[in-house]
Amino acid sequence: MIIAHDLGTTGNKASLHTDDGRLLSAVTVGYPARFADGGLAEQDPEDWWNAVVQATRDLLARANADPAAITGLTISGQMMGAVLLDAEYRPVRPAIIWADTRSSAQTTALESIIGQGRAYSLLGHRLNPTYSLEKIMWVRDNEPDVFARVRHFCVAKDFVIHRLTGRLATDRSDASATNAYDQALGAWSPDMLAAAGLDVSLFPEILASTDVVGELTADAASATGLRRGTRVVMGGGDGPIAAVGAGIVSPSDGAYVSLGTSSWISFASDVPVYDPLMRTMTFDNVVQGSYVPTATMQAGGAALAWVSELLSPHPSSSELSALVADADTAGAASSGLYFLPYLLGERSPHWNPDASGAFLGIGRHHGRAAMTRAVLEGVAFNLFTCIQAFRESGAVVDRIDAIGGGAASDVWLQILADVWGVPVRRRSIVEEANSLGAAVTAAVGLGLVDDFGAARGLSEVTAEFTPDGSRHSDYLGRHRVFLGGYSSLESWNSGRFAR
Repeated sequence: MIIAHDLGTTGNKASLHTDDGRLLSAVTVGYPARFADGGLAEQDPEDWWNAVVQATRDLLARANADPAAITGLTISGQMMGAVLLDAEYRPVRPAIIWADTRSSAQTTALESIIGQGRAYSLLGHRLNPTYSLEKIMWVRDNEPDVFARVRHFCVAKDFVIHRLTGRLATDRSDASATNAYDQALGAWSPDMLAAAGLDVSLFPEILASTDVVGELTADAASATGLRRGTRVVMGGGDGPIAAVGAGIVSPSDGAYVSLGTSSWISFASDVPVYDPLMRTMTFDNVVQGSYVPTATMQAGGAALAWVSELLSPHPSSSELSALVADADTAGAASSGLYFLPYLLGERSPHWNPDASGAFLGIGRHHGRAAMTRAVLEGVAFNLFTCIQAFRESGAVVDRIDAIGGGAASDVWLQILADVWGVPVRRRSIVEEANSLGAAVTAAVGLGLVDDFGAARGLSEVTAEFTPDGSRHSDYLGRHRVFLGGYSSLESWNSGRFAR
């Protein structure tokens, strides 16, 4: 059996799988994140480790699994963060996670040296405060005493892998999300590190996602309850791993949308996909030699969770479900109400850390149901802009499979289908894509399956939502209004903190 860990923003999910990847059991252990004004978003890496330890023990107990039967384990993790370690591999400060946008000045500095166009051609990504390289520079420039102690950089999964094995390494999928990795070279970029003023010795070795990093140390085995010597596979970033879990392992498999805390549109490709307007990005895939073009927005499911917390006196999953059900009976854009889902700034398609959320056109007659529907439509409109960007780059997006917690909602999937004008299909995994993707990655690395094609048989389409032609036509016009709303507030957002 295989154990997979998925280090998300709100918690770690541990799952037990058969040697070919089928899910047997899962447990989740939550942990906090700190968000504050100015774009701060941080977590304590020790919380990740403690959650992995607790979740592993809870999983073994729930499944009544013999530790000797565990063939190996692997990690999928949140991407684009910065974990800074001292010479003894101890964190010198809280981890700066993907949602943090404080490094605007460092982004501007990189732009002045290397330029957005040159960086995009090297990295497959544009320069932006959400990336690791800019975050490292921010610590150096703003916390010099802390940075003086820094000897190593890594991201979330790498930190846990080191605690498990004693070896610090990363994989190509996570490396490609740092803004320090040259996709053509398949190595840390000399040009980017020179522009950033950082030494390559700070960065970990880069392995394939399927490489066996090492074996559980005695300390890690004692902490987790697993057998010492259990093999650990490198794993990858949560976006590319989720693609595998959704069965998207080659270009013929189509596109998928993940409706988690952040949300994204993605597909597998044999080559990077470059957008002339740099609205989208391309990760290295966990499938060796291929790529994952992606358009990620900051707050997808997070926007829906926020409005539920705002409108419900006692927020819960049942309250959220009730709000979404009521939204099916209400009009939002059809009655002039729009929501800009930029609660954490934005990545795709605008790449604007100053963007902010807003309800536009709200009136006295709009209630909870209309506001909730506006949020659902706002996320759909923003992702539709991303789909258009891919199409303008030559990609074919004619059906989209949905995964993530939001994919459990019939109401939301029908809105997505109507806004996008393509069939949207729910897969049976919904919230298990990262777990399955990680398990298949481990199975390939351990030689238990021949290739990533095994992922296709681990889930199936359970529902299909067909777009209504009339509603799609109406939404096309309303999408233009939505874009106009963003444009009208762009200058206001850039100056809203001016004194």
